Amino acid sequence: MKHIVTLAAALLATTAAPVQADPIRDRIAAEMPSLMAIYRDLHQHPELSFQEVRSARIMADAARAAGFEVTEKVGRTGVVAVMRNGPGPVVLVRADMDGLPIEEQTGLPYASKARGVSTAGVESGIMHGCGHDTHMAGWIGAARVLAANKDKWSGTLVMIGQPAEEINLGALEMIKDGLLTRWPKPDYTLAFHDSAELPSGTVGVKAGFALANVDSVDITVKGLGGHGAYPHTTKDPIVLASAIVMRLQTLVSRESNPMDPSVVTVGAFHGGAKHNIISDEVKMQLTVRSYSDASRKLLLDGIKRIARAEAQASGLPDDRMPVVTIADPYAKATYNTPELAERMRGVLTKRFGAERIANPQPSMAGEDFGEIARAAGPNTQSLILWIGGRPKAELEAAAKEGRQLPGLHSPFWAPEADKVISAGAEALVAATLELMPRR
Repeated sequence: MKHIVTLAAALLATTAAPVQADPIRDRIAAEMPSLMAIYRDLHQHPELSFQEVRSARIMADAARAAGFEVTEKVGRTGVVAVMRNGPGPVVLVRADMDGLPIEEQTGLPYASKARGVSTAGVESGIMHGCGHDTHMAGWIGAARVLAANKDKWSGTLVMIGQPAEEINLGALEMIKDGLLTRWPKPDYTLAFHDSAELPSGTVGVKAGFALANVDSVDITVKGLGGHGAYPHTTKDPIVLASAIVMRLQTLVSRESNPMDPSVVTVGAFHGGAKHNIISDEVKMQLTVRSYSDASRKLLLDGIKRIARAEAQASGLPDDRMPVVTIADPYAKATYNTPELAERMRGVLTKRFGAERIANPQPSMAGEDFGEIARAAGPNTQSLILWIGGRPKAELEAAAKEGRQLPGLHSPFWAPEADKVISAGAEALVAATLELMPRR
């Protein structure tokens, strides 16, 4: 009997259906050694916003080699690569290129030693502290795979390398330079961003608001200076500005709807120069985050109201009221079209398995990807995906120990790059094939 059972098991093993090959995943796996070499090169040679000359050339050369029509220097340093493949929709796929003015401390053997001067005029180290190097490598992988599988899709593919995402100006600059007029206007826009909060290779799909409005606000608080020993003869702007800082917190805690997330952060506070002198001016810099237009208006109007009211309460005359300046343009909220997000959730769940699909919380970080769909018009659907870059064991250990891990924009952020690149490329290819079926 034992021999019969063993023989039956052997027969079953030999007649069982073989594991089905996945040509897309297999092609990406074959590209990974090359993509990782490109990633390490990009990581070691990051470039600041609107200085991405070398990075843009790498992306342009890779797209050109894959068979795309390539235009460089769009919106200063941007790249537009187009592949026309018969009738069908226009799909735009974006990767951002710029690094950050951060001194890298990851300890990686290919860590950046680059230095440069930012748009603020500050000289510093440069690193890919936001993972844009993984975005570029994943974009190149997707371009190669889609170009090699033209028999599986129909339409026009527009792939762009976008500069200056970190200062929220690159998308606008490309739009001004004709992104939506010199090339076909997209029906769909796609992108991915690495995540420090999701396990490596996990794909996050979020319908609706994904990233926030970002406003930069400057407040100049005026006072009447004098001797520190005679405060009664002055109107102290440091005390006044401190009162404004404290009162601003009530915009979120007491005026905003708790169900509508918002943030008001005072990131810089500069005033005075000597121990015994009461200055006549304080300068403050704020970042303000919101999602809806109504929430944004409430916060910005409230900042102006509070600054003026606190100055009046301190007895300042009308000609010494605070000056509130709101930077323009501001980064508008990135909104994932719910219909497209849910459609892609189904496609990606089928491809990756339910255990690798997440529904992340919206982020209060900013991103200018949404500018493209907004400028293209209401008929353009848009989706940015999150791709996990943190080993699952690290996330679990940190949660168990109550320990905070370094995230995006940290000098210590080093995603598990191969997992981000392979999953990001595969997600972009799967989404594009779904949107551009061969009919």
